[in-house]
Amino acid sequence: QVQLVESGGGLVQPGGSLRLSCVASGSIFSINTMAWYRQAPGKQRELVAVSGGRTNYADSVKGRFTISRDNAKNTVWLQMNSLKPEDTAVYYCYAEVVGQHKLTYQYWGQGTQVTVSS
Repeated sequence: QVQLVESGGGLVQPGGSLRLSCVASGSIFSINTMAWYRQAPGKQRELVAVSGGRTNYADSVKGRFTISRDNAKNTVWLQMNSLKPEDTAVYYCYAEVVGQHKLTYQYWGQGTQVTVSS
């Protein structure tokens, strides 16, 4: 079993910054992909940024958000700058993990609330 634990959410004013962290622990051989998704009230969960073979961002966050990763620590971060009210959402960490017997599994964190408001 693998656990993803997120931290770093909170309340920030428009134009401010936050840094989210996600640490994966448990039965991990390697991690193929780590990503951040978000879900705003009444909306579907959407991909924000992904770090795998390539790094990709949602158009709405390009130039403002940066995903980074430390494979040795099984950790991924999301640096969010120039935050806007429309960035308000629950942010979820996602990982595609290669476990024992080289089988691949998908895991989600519990989510961390980001609120952008004055």
